[in-house]
Amino acid sequence: MKSILVTGATGQIGVELTQALRDEYGAAYVTAAGHTSQPPGDLTQTGRYCHFDIRDASALNQVVENYHCDTIFHLASLLSAVAEAKPLEAWDANMNGLINVLETARTHGCAVFFPSSIGAFGPETTGFNTPQDTIQRPKSLYGITKVSGELLCDYYFHRYGVDTRGLRYPGLISNKALPGGGTTDYAVDIFYAAVKNRHYDCFLRGDTQLDMMYMPDAITAAITLMEADSAKLKHRNAFNITAMSFTPEQLTTEIQKYLPDFTVSYCVDPVRQAIADSWPRHMDDSAARAEWGWEAKYDMTTMVKDMLEQITVKLNKKLR
Repeated sequence: MKSILVTGATGQIGVELTQALRDEYGAAYVTAAGHTSQPPGDLTQTGRYCHFDIRDASALNQVVENYHCDTIFHLASLLSAVAEAKPLEAWDANMNGLINVLETARTHGCAVFFPSSIGAFGPETTGFNTPQDTIQRPKSLYGITKVSGELLCDYYFHRYGVDTRGLRYPGLISNKALPGGGTTDYAVDIFYAAVKNRHYDCFLRGDTQLDMMYMPDAITAAITLMEADSAKLKHRNAFNITAMSFTPEQLTTEIQKYLPDFTVSYCVDPVRQAIADSWPRHMDDSAARAEWGWEAKYDMTTMVKDMLEQITVKLNKKLR
């Protein structure tokens, strides 16, 4: 990777991935791109930022040409809950945006990173130790676009030789960027509510178990995969990766070790609950471990400790 473009750089993954790439490769070699003309200050203060819509193929091509990009981390998409509310817009952004990226990569010889998700599975999939290769029949529009994206990336590799690689992320937890309309957003919201109000209204049932990952591990996984030896990648795209698996009740108990007066009530959102119920509880990530050495650093205990420490500083609060 010599010159990198990050689409969707203003999102939950994008903000932290952009900075990590700039730290690793140098700010001059990493261009952030997003749909907003007013991005977070860090994106513009530490490097170059471009404002365009990922559905605008000519604008994308121009940026890749101008900065001689050889790698695209394509993160721009509408997430699960937003996609259910705006299905046509989600299809347009998620699928046409990806086609534009893949066509640009084919034309300019770029490698492409595409993040898939546990949303790519459905209720017919084995929920525990979900295999790397298994039935995928998602019931959400978001999930459908992720499965379609996985297949498109495979197609562009086999048909055109585009170096496409990707991960199936579990729910992601970040102390820096706020969530953007996903089903696992509760696992970020709950920390802010705990520190500020000592109470949280959770939109999922307390016993809803889902795969999760702390953002530092998610960022490391993306960079490590893109640096991996291509010859060793049997799957290339849509690698299952995981770090921890828990329910809202279990997460609450862990937070209460630091904030004993913290309470949670449950106001279930039927749309998000239905999506969560169709997703795996825990994925088998043995293929990622075998093919490129994947290993998570954080479990629930270490993640909760770090999240609370970081958010109390961010909000200028105290744990006790």
